[in-house]
Amino acid sequence: MNLSNIYKISSNGLNLCPIDDEMLDRRIIFLTEDVNPETMDHLLKKLMYLEMSNPGKEITLYINSPGGECLSGLAVLDYIHTMTSPIRTVCTGCAASMGAILFLAGQKREMLRHTRLMIHDPSTGGNLSGMKPHEIENTLSMLRDMQTLLIDIISDASGKSKEEIAEITKNDTYFNLEEALDFGLATGMYTRL
Repeated sequence: MNLSNIYKISSNGLNLCPIDDEMLDRRIIFLTEDVNPETMDHLLKKLMYLEMSNPGKEITLYINSPGGECLSGLAVLDYIHTMTSPIRTVCTGCAASMGAILFLAGQKREMLRHTRLMIHDPSTGGNLSGMKPHEIENTLSMLRDMQTLLIDIISDASGKSKEEIAEITKNDTYFNLEEALDFGLATGMYTRL
């Protein structure tokens, strides 16, 4: 059974329809992969299409992502903040790292009962071997700038102080539904599928 297609009845009879097209028609999109330039390009195109086709109508973004590259994720976050369509984010599994930051872009931020959010400081994503001292210093400076930016984003969304966020993001910190609600990361539990 091919789960990437569904049958749809129309005036032409029974038609095979890609499920992604049907979901897009219902203003539902998914992030279920690493955050990288390619996946963010696809996500941006879908967001732009939905914004142009019916500005101001809610879009639901389901997220189950291990996170990934910060600059790609921030490009999507920046675009979401320019949209007239409200964004509802739903965590379906685990929204970690940059996946959690994108989850925070929602005006409504909902989680399924057994899902998790994970926030932490940014990392280099690679090793520093073979780098010269000034290259390491530049990398650390960029990491500190990114850390400050992500702390600001999490603080704004949660209402927690920047100092509290800086302390909690030193390590990988996981939140279940109740913890995320209490901390201000989530706004509700998702109950309607």
